[in-house]
Amino acid sequence: MIQWLAYHPTAANLMMVAIMGLGLLSLPEQQRETFPTIKNDKVEIRTLYPGATTDEVEDAICRRIENRLDSITLLDETRCEAREGIAITTAIMVEEGDMSRFLDDVKAEIDAITDFPDEVELPTIQELGRTDQVMSLAITGPSDPVVLKSYAEDLKQRLLAETDIATVTINGFAAEQIVIELSAATLRQYGLSAADIAALVQGRSLSTPTGQLKGVDEDAIIRVDDQRRTVSELQDLTVISGVHGAAIRLGDIATLRHEFANTEERIEFNGKRAAMLSITKTRDQDTLNSFDSIAAFIAQERQNQPPGLELTITQDVSSIVRDRLSMLVRNGIQGLAAVFLMLWLFFGTRYSFWVTLGLPVSFLGALAILPHLGVTINMISMVGLLIGIGLLMDDAIVISENIAARLHRGERALQAAVAGATQVLPSVLSSFTTTILIFGSLAFISGEIGQVLRVMPIVLLVVLSVSLLEAFLILPNHLGHSLAHMDKHQQPYIQRKVEQGFNALRDRWFGPLLDLAIDYRYLTVGLVVMSLLLSIALPVGGWLKFKGFPNIDGDIIEARLLLPQGTPLAQTEQLVKQITTAATRSGEHFQAAQPEGQSLIRNISVIYGQNPDAFESGPHVARIVVDLLSTSERGTTMDQFRDHWAAEVDHLTDVIALKFAEPTMGPGGKALDLRIIGPDLEQLKEASHQLQQWLNSYAGVINLSDDLRPGKREYRIRLKPDAGVLGLNASQLASQLRTAFQGIEIDQYPNGSSTIEIELQLNAADRESITDLEQFTVTGPKGVLIPLTVVADIEEVRGWARIHRINGQRAITIQGDVQHGVANAQELLALAQQQIIPQIKQQFPHIQIDIQGESNESAKTSRSMLGHILTGLFGVYILLAIQFRGYLLPVVVMAIMPAALIGTLVGHWVLGLDMTMPSIIGLASLFGVVVNNSILLVIFMREAHTQGESVIDAAKQAGRARFRPIVLTSMTTIGGLTPLLLETSLQAQVVIPLAASLAFGLTSATLTALFTVPALYTILHDFNLSQPHSQD
Repeated sequence: MIQWLAYHPTAANLMMVAIMGLGLLSLPEQQRETFPTIKNDKVEIRTLYPGATTDEVEDAICRRIENRLDSITLLDETRCEAREGIAITTAIMVEEGDMSRFLDDVKAEIDAITDFPDEVELPTIQELGRTDQVMSLAITGPSDPVVLKSYAEDLKQRLLAETDIATVTINGFAAEQIVIELSAATLRQYGLSAADIAALVQGRSLSTPTGQLKGVDEDAIIRVDDQRRTVSELQDLTVISGVHGAAIRLGDIATLRHEFANTEERIEFNGKRAAMLSITKTRDQDTLNSFDSIAAFIAQERQNQPPGLELTITQDVSSIVRDRLSMLVRNGIQGLAAVFLMLWLFFGTRYSFWVTLGLPVSFLGALAILPHLGVTINMISMVGLLIGIGLLMDDAIVISENIAARLHRGERALQAAVAGATQVLPSVLSSFTTTILIFGSLAFISGEIGQVLRVMPIVLLVVLSVSLLEAFLILPNHLGHSLAHMDKHQQPYIQRKVEQGFNALRDRWFGPLLDLAIDYRYLTVGLVVMSLLLSIALPVGGWLKFKGFPNIDGDIIEARLLLPQGTPLAQTEQLVKQITTAATRSGEHFQAAQPEGQSLIRNISVIYGQNPDAFESGPHVARIVVDLLSTSERGTTMDQFRDHWAAEVDHLTDVIALKFAEPTMGPGGKALDLRIIGPDLEQLKEASHQLQQWLNSYAGVINLSDDLRPGKREYRIRLKPDAGVLGLNASQLASQLRTAFQGIEIDQYPNGSSTIEIELQLNAADRESITDLEQFTVTGPKGVLIPLTVVADIEEVRGWARIHRINGQRAITIQGDVQHGVANAQELLALAQQQIIPQIKQQFPHIQIDIQGESNESAKTSRSMLGHILTGLFGVYILLAIQFRGYLLPVVVMAIMPAALIGTLVGHWVLGLDMTMPSIIGLASLFGVVVNNSILLVIFMREAHTQGESVIDAAKQAGRARFRPIVLTSMTTIGGLTPLLLETSLQAQVVIPLAASLAFGLTSATLTALFTVPALYTILHDFNLSQPHSQD
């Protein structure tokens, strides 16, 4: 096949054009995103229980759902959050499960629950993570929130109709409702209850079919249509008929308003009331294409929008994707140029051109294949392509060097191309197979971090496979035809000088050092072992830290405010103003550090009623979201801005928690995340307090809090023993109290994409205090009004705002962050497991403390990676044992792998980087690369030994012979990574540790291979354990 394609005038070129054409055709269909998509594994069940306390929600909903879900085979974990009036249950699937089957099983089990209390609404079930955020759109202008929401509704419908986005959610408004408010005094005056009024309104405002007329020509429907849907229509509704024809209308005894349900649910954007449209895409849509279509729609809308209205794009995720991919493309071009320059210095223009041409062929071929494997264009896959720039050159350089050697011996170009490629085919295939075994094993690592990082070895597997085909089926044809006349010309001046310099380096420096290494081979091996131990001392001694995932700078930072439950909105607003003013001061402080003195802060949004860390809603929580200049534009890190902002905030009173946090950008979760499980919430709270106190004693621990907090004051009402004499039971009492103090929904009707409810309730003034409750009158079975305190006792207690359950057990979660460079989460957690956690367990023997978040995910991925690497290494050993027909030579070949660890650890320490999971997968990937040089070195030593040379001389000759190709292949790989390694932009921080592992690890492995492998080979001979190839 190699010979036929090399001699055929068109076949190889047609193959190349076909591969590149398929890649180019696939480009418009490529999906671009920041990180690889993590497999969906969560299903959420939301169950409303209006008016219920947290304890009631836990007993009535959580326990029932947990019992049903336990029988699902694919279930990994169940979480249930009991809050006031709602239970949020999350069912987590095992990683290898099928989501469609899992979702069906969850729905079937929930549908089978028949004993929920009557007041519990139908649970809603949805798969989480089916869409990804693209951006938010702020609408400001009209001061009337009803007008603002109406325009937002209209814009939402047109966005969905005219673009390809998945969902648009309008934020900043509570549900619209028509409120009918009654005073307790008026009800007593007419001898009525709230329930009586509700029944009268429902009976006199309805629309219902009542039958049909069956005619000869046609049928007709009869309908009573007297439904009241506006304030004026309801006000005119007769509720009491007078004795002499006078009527009392609803407007006479009640106050009616059309309003939003909760005034605290609102958003301010740059100081103005706003509607915020959250726009998402499906996971199989391209982020940048989605943004571009939305941006085009907004640009058109701005030309036609009503006067005074303003549309502003904020929280733009696409800019992060665009900036990071642009950075990687730029580094890729620089790396490609560096590789071409290196090849040109050694081989000249013709060789360099045809060898380098293999890169776009391999890349485009891979791009045609990768979408079918579920791989998108993202930071990790792009890094895989960047690494491939250097790795792809290895096979081509080996083939080119062999072809060049044959040309120098006088063979014709085509003959040299065919024979040169054929000669190295077995060794290159062996090297390729070892690489595949390592990369292939890494393609199956598990965990959230593993799902992200395993994309890189998958990309490299595909790229290297296409590259192998190009190197043997296309490259010989190009070199054979292009170099046909090169034997008639002298070597170009620059290449001749470079070769002379390289030969001088080999003969004057490397050769003598190699001779010393072989002559003092035990010292050589001992020095390498000592270097390895010293490098391992860096992390063991604490000089080199480890963390799960590198810090990823985004463009958005939030301040999350939590006040005690019951805090009025006015107090929250006052504190929010202080926080936003501090943010503005911080932005001004850093303005001089920005390019051209730009303002660091683009927008500030205030979202009342939300706090994702608190898992609560209401007037006591708020988020302040700050949009900064993109990472490609600004000169300030997120940590710098966060620390200054936190310092600028004056001491705030009555604050439970104020966290400055960046929305999660990568996998893994929080740096500090501990889960305490046990039956007694008081014990859990005390254990949490002790653990937080211990963690807070260390510098660099920030934003630490747990999720168990006191709830609202609760009044528990219990009927007195003689209440039954009056014909009153607990169910009747609960119904009347719920109608009066919670309200009753009389009707609802659609309004655009939302629903307007008609709600009846007591006046706010009649349900403000315990006095109003004590003065409440209960309607007996015969219509007699009875004071509540006559028939019931009232007890004041305070429960919990939220109860979190894990797999049927109560739990508290402690979460926090650490300041980079000040504290290390892994060290803190390891120390906690040695010191404070055993003490707490001894004090509370029935509780369990687990490490979650980034540390847990790192450990999960590390365990998976270790198992798969060992499997891959075992496969490499078997392959080498078959190839070398022995058990010890594979050990010599593989002994080079630990040497890669030396450079990786030292490189991270020199650059001031933490070791991370990307660092480790870079190191693991390196194992599949460095072993190739050792294979060819051992082959050359055995061949020289077979030809009659002594083992010592064979080792020295082989080392000199392999010096140039080993150094050159390493130089091209390192050269392809160098631009990324030198990148100073904030976007590159996640991939620099990976590049450092490869570049520094390959450097140390190359140097070690050149000296240590020959030394080990001769050591085998010292013990009569090496034999020439002919005797095998």
